[in-house]
Amino acid sequence: MSDDTQQILKNIAQLFESQSFAVLSTQKNDQPYSSLVAFAVNPDLNYFYFLTPNTTRKYDNLKTNPKVCILVNDSQNNADDVYNAVSVTGTGVAETIDKSVEQKALDLFLRKHPHLKNFSKAPTTAFVRISMKRYFMVNRFQNVVEVKVKHGNQITVDGYLGIITCHTEDL
Repeated sequence: MSDDTQQILKNIAQLFESQSFAVLSTQKNDQPYSSLVAFAVNPDLNYFYFLTPNTTRKYDNLKTNPKVCILVNDSQNNADDVYNAVSVTGTGVAETIDKSVEQKALDLFLRKHPHLKNFSKAPTTAFVRISMKRYFMVNRFQNVVEVKVKHGNQITVDGYLGIITCHTEDL
């Protein structure tokens, strides 16, 4: 894997580690809907996890249309954010997973959000995994890098000025 690719993946991972919340966008009947969710990602960045009550609009929307979008950023609501903030938009397909079967994933989530342990145990709480397809990282206002996530030991990073392709054992 090239140094540029490693740095891009490291930047995405650091952003995800530093932030507790993401904006999740769903849609139903051609109507978009966005929600704030506490999240965690696996180390390979190919799965994104969150909890939600199964009575919410976001849950109903993702059951109807599992294609979703997430946004994570580190802006501070300052004018300098235009040049200094980093944001990552991700697209993927959501599915509800069994909390008892996916204990490792739930443990990963609860390490980041221990205050949600009781919520995670509620019978009406759904555990959702998004199989990520793409990430778009934006920094310095106009620097956009696309990361295509392939669930089979391959990741492709399309940079602003070129394309970097690599194969890894971890992704």
